[in-house]
Amino acid sequence: MKKDEELSSELRHVAREGGTEPAFTGKYWNEHSKGMYKCAICGTELFSSDTKFDSGTGWPSFTEPANLKNVELKEDKTYGMSRTEVVCKNCGAHLGHVFDDGPKEKGGKRYCINSVCLELEKKDK
Repeated sequence: MKKDEELSSELRHVAREGGTEPAFTGKYWNEHSKGMYKCAICGTELFSSDTKFDSGTGWPSFTEPANLKNVELKEDKTYGMSRTEVVCKNCGAHLGHVFDDGPKEKGGKRYCINSVCLELEKKDK
């Protein structure tokens, strides 16, 4: 697990301060490789590339976590909105938010996650 003083300023801002990276700027919003997306701080498995889809929002989007035990959902009422925050259950990193506008045939959820909070462990074809 990385210590907070080892985090880049961007990762610290998003993961520890609840920030958001600008749309269409993160390293994974347009990534199509197969593999497992892990927490950039602690390495916990969070999302499989098998559930990733192009939401058109500019952030990596997934229909579900790889393991529900690895994420925590919290009520978020910041900025005058009512949203559901997605947090790494192991280290408490803010990852993004989950919305109910995902693909209906895959459960209707869109886990909208900041690229900076993820590390992709690619798998061979």
